[in-house]
Amino acid sequence: MAKKQVRKVRITKGERLLYITAVLCFSLTILLKIFCGAGTQHLSMSVEKVRYEINDQEKRNESLTMQVNELTAFDKIKDVVKDMGLAYNNDNIIVIDD
Repeated sequence: MAKKQVRKVRITKGERLLYITAVLCFSLTILLKIFCGAGTQHLSMSVEKVRYEINDQEKRNESLTMQVNELTAFDKIKDVVKDMGLAYNNDNIIVIDD
């Protein structure tokens, strides 16, 4: 029986450099994707927080507007005038048209 020759597979320096570079690029790509995703998520959470604050402020503004309308209603003013002991005189009211 003849002995089989065992060939060693040799990797050249250029191939080794290419493999190392490919592994490094792959690793750096994964790390970059993780960090960019975390930054994007943080930014998204900040945007949602600001939207919530805006909606909350709009609700407060609407509530305050309704309170102002209630307090400036003619019936409310008439009651306050009556409580203060003043008389309502329709002749003294001047209507200004825009």
